[in-house]
Amino acid sequence: MDKQTIEKNLTRVLEKTDFKNLGTRRQGKVRDIYTQPDKIILVSTDRYSAFDRNLALIPFKGQVLTQTSKFWFNQTKDIIQNHIISSPDPNVVVVKKCSVIPIEMVVRGYITGVTGTSLWTLYNGGQRDFGDFTLPDGMKKNQKLDSPVLTPTTKSDEHDKPLTTAEVIEDQIVPAELWKQLTDIAIKLFKRGQKVALSRGLILVDTKYEFGLADDGKLMLIDEIHTPDSSRYWQADSYQARIDAGKEPQNFDKEFLRLWFKENCDPYNDKILPPAPADMVAELSSRYIQIYEQITGQKFETDLDTPIAERIKKNLTSFNI
Repeated sequence: MDKQTIEKNLTRVLEKTDFKNLGTRRQGKVRDIYTQPDKIILVSTDRYSAFDRNLALIPFKGQVLTQTSKFWFNQTKDIIQNHIISSPDPNVVVVKKCSVIPIEMVVRGYITGVTGTSLWTLYNGGQRDFGDFTLPDGMKKNQKLDSPVLTPTTKSDEHDKPLTTAEVIEDQIVPAELWKQLTDIAIKLFKRGQKVALSRGLILVDTKYEFGLADDGKLMLIDEIHTPDSSRYWQADSYQARIDAGKEPQNFDKEFLRLWFKENCDPYNDKILPPAPADMVAELSSRYIQIYEQITGQKFETDLDTPIAERIKKNLTSFNI
């Protein structure tokens, strides 16, 4: 989809849904969640969140996230079963109900990041022992690790806390046997993701996975996988030249809009935020679509005539209760 088409459709966004017959509704950062006795319906909206609030609505973002996850769930279903039952609409997946394991399995293939808890920030501050692995002296920012590492955290609505294997077992968050399953599968998923991404000209830098237990006790991959929201990607063809030149890798950057808000208001405390600039919204929408097309190798297509909520409601008629 070209930039001109995106600019013409800046108001074609899905902020939220409120369907009355789909079950108990809960609103996440990006998804509206409808719970039924035997399944859950996940509707991906176009909300762009940061600073614990919604900053803007990005056209086509919800569809990109849903379709990218579908692609990756299909690419990894031989490694672990996932929660997908069906996808009756481009923004929707119907999934199995699971008991969610309260750990986010964060996998990293490179030493990078700028936040206080990022691998590079901690390493640059002198840390070498990370509990389950130790990094050698002399590493450079954005360098590839010898092998992927796990830096899991607790899964919390407030603040995620880093975890080590010892803490998981001592605190009895999950049994030791299940923990081994989680770690083995997370690394396998990441290696598969790196292999497929590289075939598309992309480096999968890091990501996070979430898991649940089905009614029969089997481990299941849930939530989303390898989306632009849950993963960091770099362009592969320019990586080495940029590193050699002392530059940052060419990445899928969605931070520029977050930074604009940080520079133009106090997003944590201001009751009303300024509207996101239209040109930035269009640019971010374009980037989501571009990364989807590069990852999947498929052209992004969508219905530009029917209102999104109307289309979803029609496609979900058979799921009314």
